[in-house]
Amino acid sequence: MQTVNLVDAKAHLSRLVDQAMQGEPVRIMRRGKVVAQIDKVTLKRKPVDLNALRTLTASMAPQTVSAREMVRDMRDEARY
Repeated sequence: MQTVNLVDAKAHLSRLVDQAMQGEPVRIMRRGKVVAQIDKVTLKRKPVDLNALRTLTASMAPQTVSAREMVRDMRDEARY
Protein backbone atom coordinates (compact mmCIF):
# COMPACT_ATOMS: atom_id res chain seq x y z
CA MET A 1 0.00 0.00 0.00
CA GLN A 2 1.42 3.34 -1.04
CA THR A 3 1.43 6.30 1.35
CA VAL A 4 1.68 9.90 0.13
CA ASN A 5 1.44 13.27 1.81
CA LEU A 6 -1.46 15.59 1.08
CA VAL A 7 0.51 17.96 -1.15
CA ASP A 8 1.65 15.10 -3.39
CA ALA A 9 -1.86 13.65 -3.44
CA LYS A 10 -3.25 16.98 -4.69
CA ALA A 11 -0.61 17.18 -7.38
CA HIS A 12 -1.01 13.58 -8.58
CA LEU A 13 -4.62 12.73 -7.81
CA SER A 14 -5.42 11.26 -11.24
CA ARG A 15 -2.46 8.88 -11.06
CA LEU A 16 -3.37 7.84 -7.51
CA VAL A 17 -6.97 7.17 -8.50
CA ASP A 18 -5.75 5.04 -11.42
CA GLN A 19 -3.57 3.06 -9.02
CA ALA A 20 -6.52 2.51 -6.70
CA MET A 21 -8.64 1.34 -9.64
CA GLN A 22 -5.96 -1.25 -10.43
CA GLY A 23 -6.34 -2.61 -6.89
CA GLU A 24 -3.48 -0.84 -5.09
CA PRO A 25 -4.91 1.26 -2.22
CA VAL A 26 -3.31 4.62 -1.48
CA ARG A 27 -3.16 6.25 1.96
CA ILE A 28 -2.99 10.03 2.29
CA MET A 29 -1.18 11.60 5.23
CA ARG A 30 -1.37 15.07 6.76
CA ARG A 31 1.27 16.09 9.28
CA GLY A 32 2.46 12.50 9.63
CA LYS A 33 -0.97 10.97 10.33
CA VAL A 34 -3.10 8.96 7.94
CA VAL A 35 -6.26 10.96 7.19
CA ALA A 36 -7.71 9.25 4.10
CA GLN A 37 -7.46 6.18 1.93
CA ILE A 38 -8.33 5.69 -1.74
CA ASP A 39 -9.60 2.18 -2.53
CA LYS A 40 -11.18 0.48 -5.50
CA VAL A 41 -14.96 0.33 -5.27
CA THR A 42 -16.55 -2.99 -6.16
CA LEU A 43 -20.24 -2.94 -6.96
CA LYS A 44 -22.24 -6.04 -6.17
CA ARG A 45 -24.60 -7.04 -8.95
CA LYS A 46 -27.84 -8.74 -8.18
CA PRO A 47 -28.27 -11.91 -10.27
CA VAL A 48 -31.10 -11.91 -12.81
CA ASP A 49 -33.82 -14.49 -12.21
CA LEU A 50 -34.43 -15.74 -15.76
CA ASN A 51 -37.58 -17.64 -14.85
CA ALA A 52 -39.16 -14.53 -13.32
CA LEU A 53 -38.15 -12.50 -16.38
CA ARG A 54 -39.64 -15.06 -18.76
CA THR A 55 -42.86 -15.17 -16.72
CA LEU A 56 -43.12 -11.39 -16.78
CA THR A 57 -42.54 -11.06 -20.53
CA ALA A 58 -44.94 -13.92 -21.30
CA SER A 59 -47.72 -12.15 -19.40
CA MET A 60 -47.24 -8.89 -21.34
CA ALA A 61 -49.55 -8.09 -24.25
CA PRO A 62 -47.83 -7.89 -27.64
CA GLN A 63 -47.25 -4.40 -28.98
CA THR A 64 -49.74 -3.58 -31.75
CA VAL A 65 -48.19 -0.29 -32.89
CA SER A 66 -44.67 -0.02 -34.31
CA ALA A 67 -42.07 1.61 -32.10
CA ARG A 68 -41.64 4.42 -34.64
CA GLU A 69 -45.35 5.31 -34.51
CA MET A 70 -45.46 5.08 -30.72
CA VAL A 71 -42.50 7.45 -30.31
CA ARG A 72 -43.95 9.91 -32.83
CA ASP A 73 -47.32 9.86 -31.03
CA MET A 74 -45.67 10.46 -27.64
CA ARG A 75 -43.59 13.29 -29.10
CA ASP A 76 -46.58 14.96 -30.76
CA GLU A 77 -48.76 14.67 -27.64
CA ALA A 78 -46.11 16.29 -25.47
CA ARG A 79 -45.54 19.12 -27.91
CA TYR A 80 -49.17 20.36 -28.04
